[in-house]
Amino acid sequence: MTKNSETGLMQRCRDLGLRLTGPRRVILQVLAAADDHPDVEELHRRVVAIEPRINLATVYRTMNTLAEHGLIERLSFADGRARYEAAPQTHHDHFINIETGAVIEFRSDEIERLQQKIARDFGFDIVSHRLDIYVRPRR
Repeated sequence: MTKNSETGLMQRCRDLGLRLTGPRRVILQVLAAADDHPDVEELHRRVVAIEPRINLATVYRTMNTLAEHGLIERLSFADGRARYEAAPQTHHDHFINIETGAVIEFRSDEIERLQQKIARDFGFDIVSHRLDIYVRPRR
């Protein structure tokens, strides 16, 4: 994410009437700077590097509040840990590297067209979907 993402998240909080406390600002800053999909413990580790007085419970509460208001997405992969990303502006899917845990975002128009076709063939319209593909590096 970028500085614009941080500003965007803060503005979206303001638009929703959410208070921007000092701890919440730091958490938003860390979340906006993340180029991965950190869990709460990892977010907390990054947050306390900036502001050591912010406790883990504050990070949990903030992430729950942001998720409830649709500002971030809570993702659960096979490792069972809830991970987070800012609510995406455009749809994307994920590769999850089973060896490293790395999460890679991607978009494929071909996959999107195929999913639409399959849904139509079965008599459905897709309302929402998420595709997580578990991968390992080629040997």
